[in-house]
Amino acid sequence: MFTGIIEELGTVTAVEQQGDSVALTVHGPVVVQDARHGDSIATSGVCLTVVEQTPETFTAFVMKQTLDMSAHGTLRVGDRLNLERAASVGDRLGGHIVQGHIDGTAAVLETSDGDGWRRVRFSLAPALSPLVVDKGSVALDGVSLTVSAVSPEDTHPDAAWFEVSLIPETLEATTLGLRVPGDRVNVETDVLARHVRRMLRLDAAAQSLETAAQPLETTGSEAR
Repeated sequence: MFTGIIEELGTVTAVEQQGDSVALTVHGPVVVQDARHGDSIATSGVCLTVVEQTPETFTAFVMKQTLDMSAHGTLRVGDRLNLERAASVGDRLGGHIVQGHIDGTAAVLETSDGDGWRRVRFSLAPALSPLVVDKGSVALDGVSLTVSAVSPEDTHPDAAWFEVSLIPETLEATTLGLRVPGDRVNVETDVLARHVRRMLRLDAAAQSLETAAQPLETTGSEAR
């Protein structure tokens, strides 16, 4: 588990194709200080397992599914990544519960700068729209953020969007300060929202089965 509070900006130093997966090496001297083989490190929101490390770098494998559904599929040497070590028991939860299991990506649609802050609007895939709510939490490239606005409910699903407001600290300490329209970021919606959606779907399915079974029960009783 992570908190969405970025510890350092890492740099990709090697991307080696190995079959369907990729061996990714990242320079991140802060997060590797106490890293051991098998530890988890969030890389721009994607949880990866350390398989090798040096005093300043770590290597992890990125599986095909992750490459397909995340922005990691386009990583190149020199790209920057937001890095965070897994939370420890007793740590303060400075952001929100972030699992490192992203739901997909979102494109930067537009940005506008205010007095010491930046508003950024992102596209929102139809499947994720119910999970992103005004004033709710979302992790973008692993950064814990509060949703500041969402598209009206009557917006066409393919045109849905949401906005976040970035303070100077976030702009300077994370990759979000580098993003421009057209760039894609990794998105992880609130785990609590995902659980609620799952429960609602199961409840709706159970009610549908119950309703479908009622005529059969009635017919059976009449036949007797």
